[in-house]
Amino acid sequence: MPFKNSISKYDWQYIISGFFLISVFIFTDLIRVFDKEFLYYVSRLISDQPYRIFTSILVHADLNHLLSNLGGIIVTRYFLMRLGIKSRFFYLKFILICPFLNFFIIWFYEKILSYFFNSYPHYAALGFSGIIYALFGFLLLSSFYGKNYFLGKQISLKSNFEIQKMSKTICFIGFIFSFLPGVSLLGHISGFISGCFLFLI
Repeated sequence: MPFKNSISKYDWQYIISGFFLISVFIFTDLIRVFDKEFLYYVSRLISDQPYRIFTSILVHADLNHLLSNLGGIIVTRYFLMRLGIKSRFFYLKFILICPFLNFFIIWFYEKILSYFFNSYPHYAALGFSGIIYALFGFLLLSSFYGKNYFLGKQISLKSNFEIQKMSKTICFIGFIFSFLPGVSLLGHISGFISGCFLFLI
């Protein structure tokens, strides 16, 4: 049966996600109600300002950065639909959990550097791309093996060879892109690892 990418009863999750990102961009970049400096992730400040773990995913460097991540929401929504998603809250739960897993992976990396090289990186990051990469990690494994449950709730993702090929291509291109100046390689890798971990639990 051919797939129809029509409006779904689950689409409100993606709409809300995009709405929040656009709203924060308006308040930080257009009318400047908030200063991004107090919202993005800064490793040396996180112990005193842990809220940055979550607020950092909502702010973006510029319009192109925002649009690329909105595109990521559209692509991941398409993949989830093709895999047969059956969940009203999966996307939002995933978004709420991922920033903390990403933070733990970055924290662990920083501790290793500090221990072995006596060096502590002054790492800063912002944007939704860490979540997008986490979703790609989760979707890549789901396209191989399927995934019936997420945190005890049924999501009914089915394996799909076409999505598997597309996911592998996007992940490969994305990681090449991550080496460009101004792009957070660590943020993308930590996101991808988080997504793979969430698939396994």
